[in-house]
Amino acid sequence: MSKPLHLSVLQQSFSVHRFSIDSPVPTDVMNSEIFSVMRTDEELSIVCESSIKLNSEKAEMDWSALKVTGPLDFALTGILAGLATTLDEAGISLFALSTYDTDYILVKSKQLSRACMALSSAGYILENWMRDV
Repeated sequence: MSKPLHLSVLQQSFSVHRFSIDSPVPTDVMNSEIFSVMRTDEELSIVCESSIKLNSEKAEMDWSALKVTGPLDFALTGILAGLATTLDEAGISLFALSTYDTDYILVKSKQLSRACMALSSAGYILENWMRDV
C-alpha cells in the first residue's frame, strides 16, 4: 500500500451471537445502528451493538470496533492481513467483518487501547481514539 490506512474507532460496544441454523433472524437486531447477519449451513451469527439484547445460544460480549476508512477498491490486497499481523504481533485477537465498501475489525474492549497503540506504531492513522493518559 502506498499511503497509510485510516482507521476510525467506533464508539459503540458490540456483541457476537451464535444461533442454531434454523433460528429466524431476531427483529430486534434492526435496532442496532451497525449490525451483521451471516447464515451458513452450520449456524446463524449476528454481530450487533451490545445494547441490543438477543436470546442467543452463545454470545461473546464487550467488543470494540475499528472501521477502515473506505470505500476500498476490490483490487487492494493485504488490508486484513496487515491488520491481523499487527494485532497478532501484539498478542491481540480479532474478529473481522467486511462490507462492500470497507472492513471492520473487532477487538475485545479491554484490549482496545493496546490494539490502537500497536496499529498506530505500525503506521496506521487512527481517528476517534483517545489515548489513555
